[in-house]
This record gives sequence, structure tokens and C-alpha cells, in this order.
Amino acid sequence: MQIRVGFKIAYDCPRPTPMLLMLSVHPSRSADLVTPHKLLYEPAVEARDYRDTFGNIVTRIVAPAGRITISADFIVSDPGTPDIVELDAEQLPVEALPDDVMVYLMGSRYCDTDKLMHTAWSLFANAPQGWGRVQAICDYVNDHLTFGYQHASATRTALDGYYERRGVCRDFAHLAITLCRCMNIPARYCTGYLGDIGIAPAPEPMDFSAWFEAYLGGRWYTFDARHNKPRIGRIVMARGRDATDVALSTIFGPATMSGFTVITDEVLSTEAA
Repeated sequence: MQIRVGFKIAYDCPRPTPMLLMLSVHPSRSADLVTPHKLLYEPAVEARDYRDTFGNIVTRIVAPAGRITISADFIVSDPGTPDIVELDAEQLPVEALPDDVMVYLMGSRYCDTDKLMHTAWSLFANAPQGWGRVQAICDYVNDHLTFGYQHASATRTALDGYYERRGVCRDFAHLAITLCRCMNIPARYCTGYLGDIGIAPAPEPMDFSAWFEAYLGGRWYTFDARHNKPRIGRIVMARGRDATDVALSTIFGPATMSGFTVITDEVLSTEAA
């Protein structure tokens, strides 16, 4: 299947403002691009890409004073299959984990493992190890938190979400990641596109989505504590320890977001349409 994805984001800046943008598709999906992927700017600016320590594409620009609009619109090929479910995937002992995975056991800005360690063990010590334990964590987070865009907060940590019992997709991911790490399961944060493919259309405007990956049986598997069921058509943009590492924009100066639109639609064939 093919999926049309893209966005249009506008910022108002009172003066020239350096920005880091993480708005490109992750390199792991580059081979799936059907049409060219390019960030467009109005007005035009100089832009330069680099790879961060997690392998994500980061774009550097200096936004001019006034309004800048950043956009992209392209098509990605996708197998059209739901997220993989591997019930027999095992939890590896810490001493058997690869060196590059160890960072995803540590606490991070939004994943305060030290403050949720006792809670995690009290909740999941008796859960089956491996896939069953990660699924038990997703079930718990899905039931414990109430989703709502009005609950969005840029500073809410996993502990805050645990006590407030509300949040958006990033809060579901942060709490689940933190509980996994407390149980010695490496977990990393993902951001990207996830449309209403294979499900009833959601009434809310389309947005970027957040989920997480857990390291089991020697590979990474996708989990989604908010939706808590396999979905079709995830297109990852970036991965990291938490939302800090994969911010859509990091802005070094005052700026106001003045427009935000996201596109994620299945491309229907002439016969299907």
C-alpha cells in the first residue's frame, strides 16, 4: 500500500532565530519513499542536515524575522501489515544486552526511573517475563491514563503522568518506557506518522504520534500504550531516549507557532476509489 504523509507548520519569530528540526522520515524508511522527501520553506532559507547520536536526521536553519512556513508532502510505500506480535519474545538478562542498548535502561529527562522503580516492581514482578510483561505494562498504562489533547504539557514526566492519570500519546509512551526500564527491559521513544488506516476515523485533527519500542529476544518491537493494539501504517521519523531527543523543533529564541497541519492518508487506487 502507499501512504501520503506530510505537514505544514508555521512559526512567527521576532528576530532571526536558529532552529533544529526533526521533521524528516527516519533513514530506516528511506528505501520506501515513492516520491522525493524534501522540506520546503517559505520564505526560502539555507538548510543543512546531519545525523544525531541516535541516527535521526536533524535539519539546521535560521528562521528569518517574521513568519516562516515549513512543509513537506510525499508518498511512502508500506507493507500494510499490522505491528508484529511475537508472544514468545524473551526478555534478555542485563548482562546479555548489547552495549548500544544499555542507554535505554537508564533514566532520562521525562523517564524518571528512580522515582517509579518501587511502583514498577510492585505492579509487574509477577507478570510473565518477555512479551507478556511489556504487554502487561501497556495494559496498565492504557487503563491508568486518560487521553485528551487538552491534557498536553511540555514538562510532564512519567511520574507526573502516573499521579495525574492523564495526558497525550507522549505521556502514555513515557510512562510505559519508564516502567519497562524499571523492569530491566530496554525501551526507546518513537515519533512519527500514524493515520486512521484499518480503523474508524478519529474525530480529532490529524497529528504526529508517539509510541515506543522494547528490546526483546535480540531485536526491537513496536508497542503503543495509548492505542494498545497493533496498527497499520506507522512511519517513524525519529527515535531516542524520550521526547527530548526527538523534538519536532528545538528553537533558540522566542517563536510562536502560528499554524500546524499533519497529513496521513492511504493512497487509494483508481479502482478502489
